[in-house]
Amino acid sequence: MSKKLLKSAAVVSSMTLISRILGLVRDIVLARYIGVNAGMDAFFIAFKIPNFMRRLFAEGAFSQAFVPVFSEYKTQRSHEEVRQLSQEVAGTLGGILFVVTLVGVIAAPVLVTIFAPGFYSKQDQFDLTVELLRFTFPYIFFISLTALAGGILNTYDRFAIPAFTPVLLNIVLILSAVYFSPQFSDPVMALAIGVFVAGLVQLMFQLPYLGQLKLLARPRWAWRSEGVKRIKILMLPALFGSSVAQINLLFDVLIASFLVTGSVSWLYFSDRLVEFPLGVFGIALATVILPNLSKSHAAASPEKFSGMLDWAMRWVLLIGTPATVGLAVLASPMLITLFQYGEFGGHDVHMASLSLVAYSLGLLGFILVKVLAPGFFARQDTKTPVKIAIIAMGANMVLNVIFVVPMVYLDIEGPHSGLAYATSLGAFINAGLLFRALRNQGIYKAEKGWAILLLRVVIANSLMGAMLLYFVDDVTLWMQWGMWERVWNLALWVTAAALLYFATLFMLGVKVKDLVKLSTKH
Repeated sequence: MSKKLLKSAAVVSSMTLISRILGLVRDIVLARYIGVNAGMDAFFIAFKIPNFMRRLFAEGAFSQAFVPVFSEYKTQRSHEEVRQLSQEVAGTLGGILFVVTLVGVIAAPVLVTIFAPGFYSKQDQFDLTVELLRFTFPYIFFISLTALAGGILNTYDRFAIPAFTPVLLNIVLILSAVYFSPQFSDPVMALAIGVFVAGLVQLMFQLPYLGQLKLLARPRWAWRSEGVKRIKILMLPALFGSSVAQINLLFDVLIASFLVTGSVSWLYFSDRLVEFPLGVFGIALATVILPNLSKSHAAASPEKFSGMLDWAMRWVLLIGTPATVGLAVLASPMLITLFQYGEFGGHDVHMASLSLVAYSLGLLGFILVKVLAPGFFARQDTKTPVKIAIIAMGANMVLNVIFVVPMVYLDIEGPHSGLAYATSLGAFINAGLLFRALRNQGIYKAEKGWAILLLRVVIANSLMGAMLLYFVDDVTLWMQWGMWERVWNLALWVTAAALLYFATLFMLGVKVKDLVKLSTKH
């Protein structure tokens, strides 16, 4: 089973890698053609609001409520009943989303006031954000239905198509920035229209693959049907519990809107680099294990369930820790190589690096939340993560005040980085409480070998970090280099770091084939 899981995770990771690479290309294009300014801050707010709702409803609560129920139907019921459930969920979800989208477009000024109150005193920026939001908000309608299609495909082990779909968003936004933005008085307007188009394109892309499974049917409103009722019951508490990280990020943006111009963009660009390993590995792993954990629960196999969680957490440790060290040590070189062109200057690099270091320290926590939360959702337990989410949310808000307020009043450089530190600590609080609950409820029992694996990983990361700190050239030199010299040096050091890390693990006795086989006995 673990070999199959790893193969599926590798498929999702490879598709997601393509998407993340294009995402970085997209951000490079945005930085070069538009830069860090009031218009870009406005677009990021207008895109973050529907993007937040996407992760809250589509990838968050909805997927984690829908997949376990759909997996149970697939395991225990006929294909016609499975088809009927997908038809009813599509019709009900689509109807609700249409109303939500209509309200969101009409109430755009209210939403901007709520999510970016600091813009209210900057009339031109406020008006621009409202105008942009009216184009970007319908994205939630298209992408939530796309997530429904993706959840069905994942349950049938068709992981590649949903993982590849985000590539289309990046392609559309790149084309919008390069070819269409010069035609607008406000270049960011082209990006907002691009978001709308990308949502429609992503949905249409997945529909033929549902047809291949004979699950493409006319949507039907079925608010009171058995399957929809069960998903609603699971989804309501999960709306909050599964999206703490996103709510925290939006809370960061809310506070950042009161800080100096550029703070929202600096947080965005640094968050994007942390999202790269989180998406390529963390979200990919979580995407694969949720339907498989759901199947194990439906088949009443607690040993297999626990073994799958143990297997996933070992891979989190193995991959997440070097990604954390690499992002923290190479923060400035990465930002220089990817973004310091055209309108994105040296000051922007420095300010974004402050928040990138802070976010990177929470990467392990972010990934663990993605892996541990399915341990509850697969068992159709959404109440426990909600309780934990409330605690983590409160802690993050308190930490925001503790970090940011003193930095503002003492005029310490980069108060926006305080928001990132608070978010990172909040993620570890969330992950720690999830882990403790899994242990206390007897859902997860650690297998042998954790202590020695942890020691070996610490040694390997220490050697890798020391090498990068000692040998990587000074930031001022990176700024003087041309693009290809930067790319060459960054690729060189990332490759050298990866080779040293895995060579050290190998010499210490860690073998990848053993990690692949950890859960075969289950």
